[in-house]
Amino acid sequence: MRVVIGEDSALFREGLAALLASAGHDVVGLASTGPTAVAQVRAHRPDVAVLDIRMPSDDEGIAAALEIRAWDPPTPIMLLSQHIEARRTVELVTSGGIGYLLKDRVLDVDEFLVALERVAAGGTALDSDVVTRLLGAARAASVLEALTPRELDVLALMAEGWSNSAIGARLFLSERTVETHIGSVFAKLCLGDSPDGNRRVQAILAYLEARAA
Repeated sequence: MRVVIGEDSALFREGLAALLASAGHDVVGLASTGPTAVAQVRAHRPDVAVLDIRMPSDDEGIAAALEIRAWDPPTPIMLLSQHIEARRTVELVTSGGIGYLLKDRVLDVDEFLVALERVAAGGTALDSDVVTRLLGAARAASVLEALTPRELDVLALMAEGWSNSAIGARLFLSERTVETHIGSVFAKLCLGDSPDGNRRVQAILAYLEARAA
């Protein structure tokens, strides 16, 4: 993969670049501010950009990500942060080609690289703690009350970016059973006959909006 890194901490930026290079990836651009990251992504058109949410000021990385995602085609982005930032992130994380991980997850190198590759391929990779915060997991809103506990489990893992087969492995279900649960979620959320990819995004968005209410 060709990667641009936007991170205002020189130590973390260089360490991440070294990690990616050792894994065989090509770091084509480095930036310490949001505008510089945008310029690097525009110049190099990488397979994925890794951006710190605060770079260096509050939400500067998010502003950069929103600008990059507005392009046609949008560049996949992996957001990193030291602490969970809920503001302005819902509109990003419900689309494909987006990841959001806490920085300490990078310490699990293999898992981080798998997540980054999934995002570069157009998928999502959301930290479970981030999902919990964005969903407002303390209570379920009425739109979700029709879902069974197992369907909620499946939908939560969908929001984290897992594929059907990976969801099945984590919940000890067959892939066919997972597909059945997802079909039931689509029906109960009245998502109609759109392509499954669109309905998947719509289901995640409904989940985020309902549980953050």
